Amino acid sequence: MAISTGISCLLATSLFVLLFAGMQVYRWQLASTQLMTVLGGFLGSNLFVFALTAIGNLEAIVFGKGFHTKLFPEVLISILVAVFACGLIHRVCITTCFLFSVVALYYMNKISNKVHGSAIAPVATNLVQEKKKKK
Repeated sequence: MAISTGISCLLATSLFVLLFAGMQVYRWQLASTQLMTVLGGFLGSNLFVFALTAIGNLEAIVFGKGFHTKLFPEVLISILVAVFACGLIHRVCITTCFLFSVVALYYMNKISNKVHGSAIAPVATNLVQEKKKKK
């Protein structure tokens, strides 16, 4: 069962704040070993997902359901916030956060295209049909 856009925005923002606070509380433990540093980067990629979800839902509330999240500025802002949060823990967390976030973005895009359909494909087919009609 899907939840409304407003509730999703509130939930993603709350999870973002809780995860960020938890990462700051356990900063020293996350920076203690190599495995924990990689875990810190993975948690940072979850920050990225929550930030992107919150921003996308907020834009859908403000601008309407037809508004799409784009690479610039929404994804860029979300990745910079997540990388900054990981930078407060350890330098290696920045790298692992970025890598995990790129993978998460790929799968989020894949799921989004599967659920909502691609907005680019109908435009391309319309162009091909218009060219055929002109001939």
